[in-house]
Amino acid sequence: MAGPVHFEVFARRTAQSGWALQQATESREQAMQLAEDLLSDKRAVSVRVTKETLDVETMEFMSVTLLTKGAPEAAKPKQVRDDRQMNACAAPPDLYTPLARELIGRVLEDWLARNRVTPFELLHRPDLIEKLEASGVELQHAVQKVAVPESQASGQPVHEVIRHYQRLIEQASDRVLKFGRGGGFPDLNGQTLGDIARRLADAPERAFVMGGAVAKALAPVRGWRAKLETLMDLADTAPGEAGPSALVHVAIEQMTLEILSVREGLAEVLGPSLDLGGQLAALVRMASPAEVDALAKADPTLAEVMPPLEGPARRLGARMAQGQYKLLAASLSRRVLRELMGPRRLRPHDAAGEIDILRALAMTLTAAAGRLLTLEETQLAFAERSKALVGADFVESYLGREAPPLMEAAALVRLCENVTGASAKRSAARWLAASVTALKFERSLREPSVGVTQRLASLAELQARTRACELNDKDEAEICEALGRVGGVVEADARFTLQLARAPAPPVQKLGVLLKLAAGEGCPLGPAAERAKAEALRLLKAPETRQAIAADPQSLGALRPLIQGLGLAA
Repeated sequence: MAGPVHFEVFARRTAQSGWALQQATESREQAMQLAEDLLSDKRAVSVRVTKETLDVETMEFMSVTLLTKGAPEAAKPKQVRDDRQMNACAAPPDLYTPLARELIGRVLEDWLARNRVTPFELLHRPDLIEKLEASGVELQHAVQKVAVPESQASGQPVHEVIRHYQRLIEQASDRVLKFGRGGGFPDLNGQTLGDIARRLADAPERAFVMGGAVAKALAPVRGWRAKLETLMDLADTAPGEAGPSALVHVAIEQMTLEILSVREGLAEVLGPSLDLGGQLAALVRMASPAEVDALAKADPTLAEVMPPLEGPARRLGARMAQGQYKLLAASLSRRVLRELMGPRRLRPHDAAGEIDILRALAMTLTAAAGRLLTLEETQLAFAERSKALVGADFVESYLGREAPPLMEAAALVRLCENVTGASAKRSAARWLAASVTALKFERSLREPSVGVTQRLASLAELQARTRACELNDKDEAEICEALGRVGGVVEADARFTLQLARAPAPPVQKLGVLLKLAAGEGCPLGPAAERAKAEALRLLKAPETRQAIAADPQSLGALRPLIQGLGLAA
């Protein structure tokens, strides 16, 4: 749970000196300004600003770097570690840590995929260890993949590192085989996982034995979806006591995380019909169910984009909604961010749908910010993804080849609405400006295939949406001016304002329509709105209008805000 937040400013006085804390403050603006002042006044060669968020549960600070500016740090000379520091894993239990299992999953990815098992299962099942050892070169290649980069990083001879890991693997294998053959891993015949957890409550290797029991229960199960279903069944048998219950759920959470980390496993669990965007939306729905449900009630379109969870995925999501498996929820959220910052398209064959799913993900992850992820991490991920949305390939796919100019401009306004970050906003604005300033855009709007009222209203809507896109002032002014100019040409061609002013209608009614046009309702601000304002002023001064208002004073009440907003009267 996120707690108090403050900002720290660090500086290096010289290129060789280290970072020194200059100030800690609760004001982000003050921290940023101090960093800029240190550089501009030449009191430092480089500065760094970090955001520090206190986790009230662990009482540790989570640090996020907001700014690094100035001279880069000098490269540090490589230090050779001694023998005690040589290897990341020194004993068999070290192979069971999350980082070690993740590394095992990478170096044995092909073998694990062929056998449809996870590193957790491999480390707890004697039959899998014997099968891997019998494969010969596969295990040897995996050791080399680990030993070579570690040798380069530590300076130790590569053969010594290889021999170390070979000995470590032998010790870990013997340990698993000993437990497996000696009945150390209990089975579920006639007992539940809860019964086993109660017996293991005070055992010295209870986590290892519980992992073996879970892996043994999964041994006859085939398929990732079936394995997750079995894990949810095992979770239902967890005891109510805190200690034994944690022992069961920790093993299940680790196994579940590894199943969902496998690309084929994720596709099988969530459904093969989902593309990457659908998978990420489903993961967010599992990790942040409360936020998704609340937003779906407020915005029905969100519920249409977020795919429903079915089968074991829904059961897992229900448990996470109850506050269980918090590490899994955080891991899934960070995986979503990694995919968003990656190159893969969310909807490869549907550019408009990609914007929809990205908007849904942005809303839900922002709503959940502070619980699983920081707001800065979320904003950075979507800023990176936005850069891909304004690339030429994506925009061409998004617009299509034969899109009418007005529909093209509306689509580009929607793109401006849904990208984030100054760079992406600027690029999206350039696409929109190029569209609305093109000659074909003006020509298409001047064609009388659609009524002048509808054409002016469409331009007014584009202009209003552009102003809400939070573009920089220069881009916004250029686009709105172009839309206003085209609106002026369309209105002048049809002499719309003049005809409206001369129409055989009550003066107060005509005045209301003209005032709305002058305020940008029904036509874009610009020449057309100015002409409507001039006609409204002339009509307001006309004797017949004043007589109509005097005869019905209440009619002026609805028009007064428009009149005052345009500065036509007090």
